Amino acid sequence: MNATVIDAFDFCRHNGSEHGVTPVAQMTRLAKDCADASGEITWKVEGGAGKMGYPQLTLSVAGTVQLVCQRCLTPYAHTLDSSTVLVLGKDDQEADEIEEIIADESIDVIVGTRSMLVMDLVEDEALLALPQSPRHAVCPDASLLDKAKSAKISPFEALKGLK
Repeated sequence: MNATVIDAFDFCRHNGSEHGVTPVAQMTRLAKDCADASGEITWKVEGGAGKMGYPQLTLSVAGTVQLVCQRCLTPYAHTLDSSTVLVLGKDDQEADEIEEIIADESIDVIVGTRSMLVMDLVEDEALLALPQSPRHAVCPDASLLDKAKSAKISPFEALKGLK
């Protein structure tokens, strides 16, 4: 995996920017949640300061991963396109204080470090962008579902057969 390490606070102070494309196969945690390790994640991280002057990273991920549909249990291509703002605190206490001051659920506050692995942030964002219950919009082979539905016998129908 690309081991880009940044000093998060210096990166924000200098309005730094990094971007790249990383294969899903190189992201071990993400690959575990996928049907296979094919696909790539395009990412970009930009440093800066928020409206209140706190250092922040803007992180974007996009790409296509193979997931298993929970309805028909077949793989399908799922498109990721996610962006988030990460405000940085120097420690847990400062991060908690910033979170209270900002009071915005759409902004995450994390503890920044002087040696932050960009790929960890990218993989975290890709994992958070995955659906809780992956499914096709319309399953390609609905006959399996129809068979499963028709095979269900109502318990009351079974009791009628005992008469």
